[in-house]
Amino acid sequence: MLTKRIIACMDVRAGQVVKGVQFQQLRHAGDPAELARRYNVEGIDEVVVLDITATIESRQALARTINAVAREIFLPLTVGGGIRSEDDAAAAVDAGADKVSVNSAALRDSGLLTRLANRYGSQAVICAIDAKRRGEGFAVYVRSGTADAARDAVEWAREAEARGAGEILLTSMDRDGTRAGFDCEMTAAVSTAVNIPVIASGGAGGLEHFADVFTRGCADAALAASIFHFADTGVAELKQYLRREGIPVRL
Repeated sequence: MLTKRIIACMDVRAGQVVKGVQFQQLRHAGDPAELARRYNVEGIDEVVVLDITATIESRQALARTINAVAREIFLPLTVGGGIRSEDDAAAAVDAGADKVSVNSAALRDSGLLTRLANRYGSQAVICAIDAKRRGEGFAVYVRSGTADAARDAVEWAREAEARGAGEILLTSMDRDGTRAGFDCEMTAAVSTAVNIPVIASGGAGGLEHFADVFTRGCADAALAASIFHFADTGVAELKQYLRREGIPVRL
């Protein structure tokens, strides 16, 4: 069985890490480089940096922040926010990103995923999907969760895979920042519909939530922010717990 990955996410605004609840009520959570340095020592598997206002402000992700984080870690770094073109992706890679995460732009121009996959390889292209429950399905939202994309999350994940995405970063907007646990039903619906890794995001609040999303949610990786930023849950503690539960992780 492949090992499951634990990923720390840093939502960045104006060069500082912030965290909110359901994409609202943002509060300061630290300096990106300092947090990256800590995660590199603690044994996190990957780091994701999301410039959460880049798309709304129609600009590239902050190269200075990306570079500062990249200098502190020796593990995969994904950058998202403001990746609207091949040039934007190239700027992120030049600043130190190993992977790029595309959200709103991929829905406007789904060929972007294909062009990026051809240029960097599918393993470096992540399609980020922010979704809310709607009836029996899951509705996709864009522009930092402010606009309904009129797409179903499962259908869009399938299309994204077909167009070249190598991973799906699936965020439950309903669970984001609530610490009520991942949306395992939504994660499983997407995970079983595609043949590429799915990263579960939104709702991590305790050790058992990670075990739950890896088993019931069929996730390949789990991403969290506040429980790591504020040291509520240690990375080593989490991995030891998962190993005891029979879930393979890197130690």
